[in-house]
Parts: sequence; C-alpha cells; structure tokens
Amino acid sequence: MVNRSIASGHAGSNRMGNGARAKSSPELLGGFDGLNFHDQRYANGGNQFSVEPPDQGLCTGNGYVMESVNDVLAIYGNSGNKLVGPVDLNTFYGYPAAINRSTGAYGPSLTDPSCYYDAGTQRWFQIVLTLDRVGTTSALAGTNHLDIAVSQTSNPTGAWNIYHLPVQNNGTQGTPDHGCAGGFCLGDYPHIGADANAIFLTTNEFSLFGPGFYGSQIYVISKQALASGAASPNVVLFNGGDPSIPAPAFTVIPAISSGGQYDGAHGGTEYLLSSDAVFFNSGTSTDLWLWSVSNTRAIDTTPAAVTLNVSLLNVQQYAVPSSLAHQKPGSTPLLDCFATPTCAALLGYPSIVYPGPRDLAVNDSRMEQVSYANGKLWGTLDTDVLLGDGSHGSGINYFAINPHSGGTFVNGTLALPDANLTYGAAAVTQSGRGVIAFTVVGSNDYPSAGYASLDAKIGAGDVHIAMAGAGPWDGFTGIPYLGGGRPRWGDYGAASADGNTIWIASEYIAQTCTLAQYLTAPRFQCGGTRGALGNWATRISALKL
Repeated sequence: MVNRSIASGHAGSNRMGNGARAKSSPELLGGFDGLNFHDQRYANGGNQFSVEPPDQGLCTGNGYVMESVNDVLAIYGNSGNKLVGPVDLNTFYGYPAAINRSTGAYGPSLTDPSCYYDAGTQRWFQIVLTLDRVGTTSALAGTNHLDIAVSQTSNPTGAWNIYHLPVQNNGTQGTPDHGCAGGFCLGDYPHIGADANAIFLTTNEFSLFGPGFYGSQIYVISKQALASGAASPNVVLFNGGDPSIPAPAFTVIPAISSGGQYDGAHGGTEYLLSSDAVFFNSGTSTDLWLWSVSNTRAIDTTPAAVTLNVSLLNVQQYAVPSSLAHQKPGSTPLLDCFATPTCAALLGYPSIVYPGPRDLAVNDSRMEQVSYANGKLWGTLDTDVLLGDGSHGSGINYFAINPHSGGTFVNGTLALPDANLTYGAAAVTQSGRGVIAFTVVGSNDYPSAGYASLDAKIGAGDVHIAMAGAGPWDGFTGIPYLGGGRPRWGDYGAASADGNTIWIASEYIAQTCTLAQYLTAPRFQCGGTRGALGNWATRISALKL
C-alpha cells in the first residue's frame, strides 16, 4: 500500500465557523440513493474486491446524471431512473474482472474515478487511475496510466472511446523520468477540468514502490481531438516537482467549466487551485496557489506554446483538521461480528473487541473541487475548527476568487457547533449561485448528506440535510487484520451544475441492521443493503437555483 498523504501538522485554526442548521430546505428538488457498497462488491457477478472509500465522481448534462465510485458506475435520467449499471469499472474500460473468484486471477487495479460533461463539445469524459498487474497475479507491475473514456455522442449510454495515458514517469512508454524511488512513479488522485480548448488532468505523484512525494503533475490534452476520436491527441505535461516552479505543488485541482463558460484571455486560460498547509509543521497556512495554463488554443497546432504560470493568494487562515469525527451510536454488525468468535471465524479472522461506533477520518486541507463560473474561481477545502464544547472538528473553508487580480470576493468558514462537515465540493451556475455538498457527522448525527448555498456576496448559507443517515459507518478500513491505517471515510465528493440546477453526490449511511440480520441469509448482506466489510452509500440530490 502507498502512503498517499503528506500532512505534517495538526495545530488547528481555533476558528468557529458561521454555519447554522436550517429548519427547512426549500431549495431541494429531490434526490435518490446512488451507488453503495453492495453495488460495488457484487457487480460483475461478485468478481470485485471490497473497496472503501467510494470517492464520488458525478457529472450531469443533456438530461443525464452519471455517477462513478470505487469501483462501479451508473447512469440515470434526471428523475433518478437508472438507465445503465451498476457496471464495474474494469468491465467499462475493457479489462478482465478485478478478481476472478473462480480461478483467483487478478485484473488491473482501478481507482479514483472522476467524470465531466463538456457543454462545448457535448461529450462525456470519464477518468480513472489504472495500475497494471504482473500477469494475473496480485503483484503490481509498476506501470500505471490514466484511462480516459470519451463518449462518442452526447448520450452517455452509447459507445465510448478509450485512451490510455502512461503516468509512471520513469522514461518508459514515452514518459519523462522523474526519478521516483523504486523505479516507478504513481499518478495518484487524478482530477479533471477543462477550458475551451483542452482537457486538464492532474495527479499527485508519489513513488509506487518506495518513499517520497514528487509534486503534482498537470496534463493538458487537446479536447477537440479527444471529442472527435482522434488516434493520438496532443499532450503537454507540466511537472509540479520541477525546482523551477516556485510553488509547493500538492493536489492542484483544475477548474470545471459551468455550462460552457471559459476564460478566453491570453489565447484561452484554464485556472487551477492548490493549498499548502500540509507542508508546514504547524499544519496551518494563509496562502493558496493560483495556477494558470494559458494559450491553450495552441494545443492542436503548437503545443510547446502552451504556458504555465503560478501566483500566491492570501486568504483567511485554514488548517489541517486535527482529529477524527465521532459518530452517533447505533448498530455496528461488523464490529459485533469481530467481537464474537464464531462470527469472526466465518469472516476468516481472529476475534477481537473494538469499541464502537469507531471514529471516522475527515479530510486533510487539500483543495477539493474547483469551478469556473460567472468569471470567478470557486473552491473549497476542509479545515480545523473549534466545536461548541471546545473540542476540535472539521469545517469547510470556501473561496470565490477573481483569477485576474487574485483578490477574493468572499472567503469564509462553514461549520457547525456540534458536528463535523467534511469532504466539501462546490458547483456554481453561470449566474454565480452555487451549492457546497458535504457529509455531516457527529456525536448526534449518523453520517448524513448535507449542503449549503454559496454566492459571492453572502458566502455560505445555513447547513441543510439532504438525507439523514440511518446508522453509523461500519466499515473495514482501520482494522489491523484488514490493512489497518486510517478509518477511511472518503477522499472527495462531487457537485455538478446543469443550467440552473445543481446536482450533488454525498457519501452517507443509508441503512442499519443488527448482528442477527447480518447473519441471516444471504449472509453479511442485511437484505442486500450492505456487504460483509462495509456499508457506505451515496445520495444524489438536485437543487434548483
């Protein structure tokens, strides 16, 4: 396993946010349950691994809603009717199953999906990081690539073209050599953005087989070539680990355009944002980094003329959250099973008692989803806040930035006095009205799907609950026998603007069951609502602005 976090401090910002719980949510049009752990584990005839966290990818347009998570995909109509899926990502990208449970053969490992509907080309773009295996064994070969699926029409239920972009960056397969320890780099945490001329993919580059972080990578790819199905689209790579770049490049997130709005300055410009608190022992910062890729119209003719610039922005202090999030007590059959010798034996593990419900991990202070809308750049990140009882928790810092001057229209912290807000993702309409999606979780709250309004004058509004959680998170990450590490809740959420409607995908818990129900046939599935090792779910909601 690769340690894909570089947070070095947890001092806390000692800041109370400005959020309150709303008594009603008149903006909410409705919603439906999206993909869940059961869908993920039992797709493709059950030839899947148990995976958490889900890492939502959501994109909307032309009357469709597409959601992808680790490691399945589904397509819905605007009313929530499922049109496609759940389809496992290995099948979608044309690979063998993640694990053939009859023969034990492994397929490639796919992770970190994201998607984007581009109004300019009327095409859907779906990306994922793929790690190759040594034959059909579990051993990783070292080569890894970003797989880019592009719809052939404006209908995502139809045919797709698949592109493969090698990102091991060790001098093989046409990649540069970045000198990653162990011989292979890893293109982790891919995210997608776009301007009028190009698709932008960014990664965090770690060593795959050794220690070390080597800087974010920014890939610029001809959008028109991808949309037309060209065999070899032009690609430009900017190496954020290059010593000549004056900014610490970690989780550089490209902006997603709202409704075909792009910045035409300097021959076409795409904006990206990143934060830097994770680099300091204090875990705090008052800086953001504004990245801009200009002259993007040259990508089709003279790609070497595409240029990168970076500048420093001053914002209110934010901090790496300093603690895990408590949960409201409830039924936790996986924990109960581990505490019961006969049940633990059915899972194939020794019996051990874990106190529950366990705390779950919030995000660090990396930049989350970025949007370009109404001439402004919008972004969010998780930050440490003080809760009403004096303990530390997680809130969401939000920004609306003038990308030309570097000034901020609005910058604040959204938080509750009695619960954590985490994995915020903002989407904004062309008129400049937006929504931040997140998970709400605390001692009095099961993990729930939440949201708040956002604009450039008032900032964030009150916290609304789109769908309350039905029980506590009860997953396998953080348990020593199952890999240990952090009790993973998520890596990112998603939001998408479609005209004056904003769609959000939030991770939450949609079910609850007892140990007796967990052991009832079909065993460990609680009536098809969860899997043996996890119970995460997603909620897709629509809000009219």
